[in-house]
Amino acid sequence: MDKVIHSVTPVSSEDFINFGKNYVRQYSLEMMAKEDYKSVVEDFDVFVVWYSKALKNHKGLFATNLKDNLYYEITYNGDTNVYYFDAYDKKDNRTIVGPGL
Repeated sequence: MDKVIHSVTPVSSEDFINFGKNYVRQYSLEMMAKEDYKSVVEDFDVFVVWYSKALKNHKGLFATNLKDNLYYEITYNGDTNVYYFDAYDKKDNRTIVGPGL
């Protein structure tokens, strides 16, 4: 019986961030087109809010300068070569001053 060996090409930090920015851009355009084709904004920025890499895995939080209050989480599992995507809607933003400041 032959043993199946899966070879996964390592994903660099730059590759992951580029993938994330492109995926968020395409997702945002798709959602704008679904909601109201007249309000599609082609020119917007996608930026990295936070990024971390551990072993073969990557995780990043992304946002845009659109007025939709969404932010995005993308996780890459280096063992399975699978990306996971989540979109979140910010419901509230508060400033809390710590004691003694």
